[in-house]
Parts: sequence; C-alpha cells; structure tokens
Amino acid sequence: MTTDPRAKVVISGLRKTFEVDGAALTAIERIDLSIPAQQFVSIVGTSGCGKSTLLNMVGGLDRPSGGRILIDGAPVTGPGRDRGFVFQSYTLFEWMTVSGNIRFALEKSALPRSEKEALVGHFIEAVGLRGFENAYPKQLSGGMRQRVAIARALVYRPSILLMDEPFGALDAQTRGMMQELLLKVWEEHRVTVLFVTHDVDEAIFLADRVIILASRPGRVKRDIAVDLPRPRAFDLVTEPRFMALKREILAEIREETLKVMAADLSAGRG
Repeated sequence: MTTDPRAKVVISGLRKTFEVDGAALTAIERIDLSIPAQQFVSIVGTSGCGKSTLLNMVGGLDRPSGGRILIDGAPVTGPGRDRGFVFQSYTLFEWMTVSGNIRFALEKSALPRSEKEALVGHFIEAVGLRGFENAYPKQLSGGMRQRVAIARALVYRPSILLMDEPFGALDAQTRGMMQELLLKVWEEHRVTVLFVTHDVDEAIFLADRVIILASRPGRVKRDIAVDLPRPRAFDLVTEPRFMALKREILAEIREETLKVMAADLSAGRG
C-alpha cells in the first residue's frame, strides 16, 4: 500500500483473531487503508465480515492481533478524545436532559463554563434540537435521541467520528432525514468519518468512498470512489450514476454472501 503522508488514518496489515470454543477464529486479515483528513468513508459488507471490529480497533476499544493503526502518525493504543463514537443504540443517560447529556462529554474539559455552555448550545442548534434542551430521552423520538448522541460525540471537537449503524433502528423516513442532517453537520465541521452500515443507498449517499469488506476473514475487497457532487440532496438516489454505483456495490456484496452460504452448506451449517 502506498501511504499518503497527509493521511489522517493509516491502517496497515491489520489482523484480528478471537478464540471461539478453544479455536482461533480470524475475523480480519490484513486490512490496508489510508484515509485523508475530512473524508467521509462508508464501510459495507456481509454480516460478520468484521465491520464493527474494524471500527472498534480504530476507536481503541479493541486491540489488533497484528498490524497497526496510526492516527496523525501516532499508533492507536486505546480510546482518545480525538475520536467520537455514535452507536446504533443511543447510549444516553435517561436521568439527564438533552443539554445534560451533551454537556457530560465536556465534564473533564478545562474550558471555562461559559465556553462549555456555548458549545452545548451550538451543537443543540446544529442537530435541530433547539427548544428541547430540557427534555429527557424518554420524551424524545428515536431520531431525536440519535441527534443528541451525534451532538454529544461532536461537542468536544474530535477530529474523527466513528459511526456504527447509527440509523439502523430508525424508520425509513426518519433515517433519510437523519442522513441529510448528518451531511449538513459534516459539511460544517469537516471531521473525518468512518461509517459502518448495511444500507448500500445510505453508504453511497453519505460517502466520498465506499469500502467493501470481503467475508470470513474480513479484508478490503473493493475501494470505490463515490464520484457524485456535493452538497447532496435526497433526490440524488434516483440519478443514473447513483444507480450504477449501487448495482456495482450490491453485486460485490452478493458475491460474498453466496460464498458464505456455500461455505456454511459445505460445513453442514446451512
């Protein structure tokens, strides 16, 4: 792999194994990626191909079995405030208000209280929750809860945002609106984003690149540039180039799915 010296994230020879029933299971095998600063990258593939495992290792929540991950040239040794996480589950504190949940991310910050409050207010505005500052999570819809989670992940100004199926639990209409909101926030703050999803339309609509992982063990099968103009509106999904990218990516994932099915049948698991 030729590494761009300006890359924000460099992943080289990455491998991850787990022990299952006393045997070693290789989840990821030799992933090489170079991701420039401010790029939006979607990661897709069959279930079990290692998408979330890869994200967790970049986030420092899990350690590689081999290879390395560099952020700004420094090795990842654990979680850090340069990375923000948004998961499918909202992981909000039910006893805290919207403002309280977002402010919690600044608890260890040395910023003056006035600056903290200004940041909280800015991100409440950015995710469209003005007027809901004092609402509790149980009073919010799923989409609104995820807006709080996004604001909380961004309020301490990480340079990388790691998102693991953040809109997977939402209905189609809300999901589309959240995708447009995320693009609006990203265009304003320009963090580097790694976004795991099973939804190919979502992957294309959001990203500059779509990384397709092969299955068992996970490795980069294709790295596809999304050559669609920005800013993007939702009617883009009916454009010929969008549809061509969708067909290409779906064909690659289908090929991997058939391989998994054939392997399961031959092993007597089907």
